[in-house]
Amino acid sequence: MISIAHLGPPGTYTEQAALYYVSWLTKNTQTEALLCPYPSIFQTLVSVAKKQTDLAIVPVENSIQGGVTVTLDTLWQLDTLQIQLALVMPITHALISCCQELDNIETVYSHPQALAQCQKWLEKFLPEVQLIPTNSTTEALTKLKDVEAAAAISSRRAAQLYNLPVLANGINDYPENCTRFWVISQPGNSPNHEILANTAFFTSLAFSVPANNPGTLVKTLEVFAKENINLSRIESRPTKRSLGEYLFFIDLEADVFSKKMQSALAELSDRTEIIKIFGSYNVLPTQSLS
Repeated sequence: MISIAHLGPPGTYTEQAALYYVSWLTKNTQTEALLCPYPSIFQTLVSVAKKQTDLAIVPVENSIQGGVTVTLDTLWQLDTLQIQLALVMPITHALISCCQELDNIETVYSHPQALAQCQKWLEKFLPEVQLIPTNSTTEALTKLKDVEAAAAISSRRAAQLYNLPVLANGINDYPENCTRFWVISQPGNSPNHEILANTAFFTSLAFSVPANNPGTLVKTLEVFAKENINLSRIESRPTKRSLGEYLFFIDLEADVFSKKMQSALAELSDRTEIIKIFGSYNVLPTQSLS
């Protein structure tokens, strides 16, 4: 039995991703799992770092709003976490409320990512409402029966779990909305994922540079171009030391143990201040999650 931390309360998209992962894990490795909800993404990852849970499933990137910054910042902060697997899940938002008419809604609650993913719909149909961010898409659902003029943005699955009415479905601004999740553990403490492939397809890492000088980033990234390694994603985050200093998170289409990656990393170490390799991993095919 392994324990899997995820963002709660029950009904979140992260819990749904965790259930998909558990279904695949049970079917292919006969491993049983216990889901453990936590009130924030930060606490979810800390639980693995402190060995309170075996794995964590966390969102890392949304197709509309981009990177989930708390996930990236916490991975940089905690030194003992490794990415074991990735999975991509479609996200369809619903407006949930006990209020019978849209015109009577005064407040809408949800996670900041969900609010941002529905901002055009909200501006069109609920332009005057107060938007209140919460730690998750399900945090406010237990309050809706007591506050008739309130609504929340969450999933139809969550509405069913909490026995609440759905006023509108598919309210995300772009229909192909999806979120990428990472399965994260301590090094060496993960189920057998080798059945997906013999070689990992992605490597994720982050680095800081000694100084913000002209051409510094280009010189660091060219080491991958020289080895014909494709970058599938790059994102900057502040170092939190000084304004204008940044960390760079990148995803690469190569196994960290491949000869070309080892060559690139050796050269990269001479051009950067700190490098953190978060792991090499495969992506769980969406069709296998059903």
